[in-house]
Amino acid sequence: MEFGIVGLELSGKTTLFSLLTGHEPAAGHGKPGTQVGIAQVPDPRLDRLSALFAPRKHTPATVRFVDVPGIVKGGSASLNVPELRTMDGLAVVVRGFPSDAIPHPEGSLGPARDLELVETELLLNDLAVAGNRLERLGRDLAKRKAPELEAERDALERCRVALEAGTPLRRIGLSAEERRLLKGFTFLTAKPMLVILNAGEEEAGDLGGATARAGLDGLAAQPGVAVSAVSATIEQEIARMAPEDQSAFLADLGLPDRALDRLLRAAYALLGLISFFTAGEDECRAWSIAAGTTAVKAAGVIHSDFERGFIRAEVVPWEELLDAGSFAACRPRGSLRLEGKEYVVRDGDVITFRFNV
Repeated sequence: MEFGIVGLELSGKTTLFSLLTGHEPAAGHGKPGTQVGIAQVPDPRLDRLSALFAPRKHTPATVRFVDVPGIVKGGSASLNVPELRTMDGLAVVVRGFPSDAIPHPEGSLGPARDLELVETELLLNDLAVAGNRLERLGRDLAKRKAPELEAERDALERCRVALEAGTPLRRIGLSAEERRLLKGFTFLTAKPMLVILNAGEEEAGDLGGATARAGLDGLAAQPGVAVSAVSATIEQEIARMAPEDQSAFLADLGLPDRALDRLLRAAYALLGLISFFTAGEDECRAWSIAAGTTAVKAAGVIHSDFERGFIRAEVVPWEELLDAGSFAACRPRGSLRLEGKEYVVRDGDVITFRFNV
């Protein structure tokens, strides 16, 4: 899973990037540049499986984050980052913290306004991409008629109409065929969007209320949009503490959990992802897949040979494996099942794939 982090200048998005990935932010506010980092997905289920098997390797799922330069109103050059277009989703950081030392670029706090400004830059960026391609298509179709090009033109025209009306492409209900035709354009407003309110320290104990006060709580009803909140500066300080001290400080502040846990849960839900596990003495590992993935396709996530030579999947829910204490002990209980190619993998399944190539 990959997310691009975008937002207006001085929104605290680079602090958030540091909080998620452990990378220290570059010195100086608004310093240009693109940063890439990896966050390991915390999963207590994987931790408990590793405690059972004591494997040589413990491998959590990971999320790759790309932090691009802050957006300046009317100048979306920071969005012209090739890596940003390959992301699975966008994390849009909007500022909710006051600071005399770091004045807001717009002169006052306004998270809903800031989100609209970011969305406008995304729309303009996509509109330029669609317009350029439509111009080329017009020239090509004047020379020769081609059904595939005409279908692409029609899909792009629909996108252009929506973009000119200020409607993100994630909201227009693109058909499967339209998504196929438009896949190569990697439109930014077609990507799922996780809106993250970067709240002030005084609101850390009531982040749910902070999103409502910021006028963002209604966004979650929109297709392809999720909303979460952090207080990045104070939560970064907590993240630097020893693990045994973090829980006490989170409780003192009224925070329900760590920002990393909170945001990654929201990201997984937004993209419709689940996790399955492989477990043994060599390695315990978490794998991220889309909900609804079949066993044979899940095998292919591990290695193409697993999918090509798939024979069967041996499946046990993680809780039942822990309760039994071993795969062997699961068999007489009937909790270890043999499943075929079309089995739909469930969140928390521990799977051993049998294959022959």
